[in-house]
Amino acid sequence: MENIRSNQAMLPTYNLLRITFSVVPIVAGLDKFTNILTNWEQYLNPNITGILPFSPHVFMMIVGVIEIIAGVIVFRKAAVGALIVAAWLTLIALTLLASGHFLDVAVRDLVMAISAYSLAQLSKFVL
Repeated sequence: MENIRSNQAMLPTYNLLRITFSVVPIVAGLDKFTNILTNWEQYLNPNITGILPFSPHVFMMIVGVIEIIAGVIVFRKAAVGALIVAAWLTLIALTLLASGHFLDVAVRDLVMAISAYSLAQLSKFVL
């Protein structure tokens, strides 16, 4: 009986993380098309832009679509979507670390990846 109560106590935290990791990727994904929040192309590792078969802008729009899909998956099935977002954020952070630029953003993305992974783990107990 105590386990059921503790699971219910986790529900507000679960919901907050689920909403956050649904909305933020969707907003960031949409912004890849408008660059209102930032110029996303500046975060691309120059080594990656050199091997792309299309422009960095097109690449960022593809990234945006992937982020929107990931946010929707988190909303519909948090356990799976949160793992996708955690992996995605980790890859972004590793790319930034490899470039040697925007290290503060890399650290922030790693912290967010840990939070997304925590959501995936939390979803095992809440659902």
